[in-house]
Order: sequence, then structure tokens, then C-alpha cells
Amino acid sequence: MFQLGKTIVSEAILDNDFACNLSACKGACCVDGDAGAPLDADEVKTLHEIYPKLKPHLTPEGIDALENQGLFVTTENGELETPLVNGADCAYVIYDESQTAMCGIEEAYNQGDVAWKKPVSCHLYPIRVKDYSEFSAVNYHKWQICDPACSLGHVLKIPVYKFVREALIRKFGKAWYEALEALANKRMS
Repeated sequence: MFQLGKTIVSEAILDNDFACNLSACKGACCVDGDAGAPLDADEVKTLHEIYPKLKPHLTPEGIDALENQGLFVTTENGELETPLVNGADCAYVIYDESQTAMCGIEEAYNQGDVAWKKPVSCHLYPIRVKDYSEFSAVNYHKWQICDPACSLGHVLKIPVYKFVREALIRKFGKAWYEALEALANKRMS
């Protein structure tokens, strides 16, 4: 672990490789597990603003879950998350012709219907950020369903932090990312 500004960063994001391999995992991170994607209060506000434009991109099951549970749910710990369809799929999931799970929010973004790509927690994956009052913890979340992504990342020699470059800049800013990259380069020399 090392400190970078107001973050405590796991060296695992520098030491491990990763590149999503959707043809192998079929987007399992959006449908497996027992919780929705973490959200922050600003993202909840954004979901309310964009939902009318987002709705045509979603599945009937997702729309039903969102309209019955709300655009977000609050956990017992007070954390905000995306709702699930039948305790599994994220309510915002859609499927392509090969039955690969995709993000309906990102599809609406790609089509130019909304200006918000997706929740930052999804954009950052496999990095998970936990915000505390004094700092944010930046960790690598290793999950068996991502083994194909780890293998592909190793073949392509893409460290986790480089794979999620755009999302890290979105979350912490360009100067933070450049400082992270400088530390990573220094470790390699």
C-alpha cells in the first residue's frame, strides 16, 4: 500500500494485469454476485435525470425492477446500489446477440442519448474504491469470473491501473493518475 494524495492505493493495481475478455466471461460481473453496483448520491441524481432517455435501452425485466424497486436501492448499511432483477442481474443490464451482458446505461451513452457513461464503480472495475472521511482506499478486486481478463491482460501486458485509466481520471483527476503512473514507472526501473 502507498499513499497518493488523499488515497491509500493497493500495489495490486500495479502488479496485476487485466483486460476484459467479454467473449469469455459474457459480462458475468453484471449478473453474478449478490449486490448491485455501488452508487454515490450524485449518481442517483443523474439516474433520475436520464431515466426517461435511458428506459428505451433497457430490458422489460430491468424496467419492471426499476419501477418496482426504484432507480436505486439503499442497503442495510445505508449504501446506495443499483437494483437487481430477481436477485441476480443488475436492473440496467441488457444483452447483445451472443447473450453477453452489457450496460444499458453505456449503450444509451454510446448511442448519444445520454451524456453519462455509467456508474463510476462499474467503470473502475476491477478496482473498488471505498471512501472514508479522511481518505479513499483504492483496491484491486480479484474475482474468479475475471480469470479470463487476468489471462488476457497478462498476454497483452496491461496492468490493472492502465486498463482503467479513463475511469481513474474520471474519479481522481488527471494529475492524480499521472502521479500514479510516475510511481508505477519508478517501481519498474
